[in-house]
Amino acid sequence: MDELSQNDVVIIDNFVDAPLFATIRSFFLLQLEAFTKAGIGALNNNIIREEIRGDYTYWLDRGRDTQLSDFWNLIDETLHIYNRYCYLGLSGYEFHFAHYPKGGHYDKHLDQFNNRNNRTISMVLYLNEVWQPGDGGELEIFENDGTSYRIEPVAARCVMFKSAVVPHAVLPSQKPRYSLTGWLLQQPAPLGSILG
Repeated sequence: MDELSQNDVVIIDNFVDAPLFATIRSFFLLQLEAFTKAGIGALNNNIIREEIRGDYTYWLDRGRDTQLSDFWNLIDETLHIYNRYCYLGLSGYEFHFAHYPKGGHYDKHLDQFNNRNNRTISMVLYLNEVWQPGDGGELEIFENDGTSYRIEPVAARCVMFKSAVVPHAVLPSQKPRYSLTGWLLQQPAPLGSILG
């Protein structure tokens, strides 16, 4: 909590244990054929811009995706901890799987929409079992002083950051890159959907 408060970003290695990692990764692989091309913007404003974003996504649903019950319980615990110690008023979340094929990338951006600002904490959990230097796909974090640093997408590493204030990018991947990505929300997810 202190690191996130002070630096706007926190990196947690081995965020999930080996059995939960295996469950999430297996479920990810089972859904690959159902992934769709990711766009930019919310709901009716969502457009495909391959020059900006080159990943495919599969949106998760707690009621449908019961195989991930241990993950959902972990998110409940995470929400509780943030609310208890940081007084964030978090009351919902939204998550998807992300698949960046070779060459896939996402240009510099913030995790907020122009007409919807309820994303508070962004969260990325990396699902590749073996990732080597040179494989690309790093998360690049841009700081206020104009510098940046890169975070490698190694297995079971979780990165959390403040959605509205941390510009970031996904660098081109040299092989398929898998992650579970989502946002902790200050409004319930259904209300966020209504607002766009």
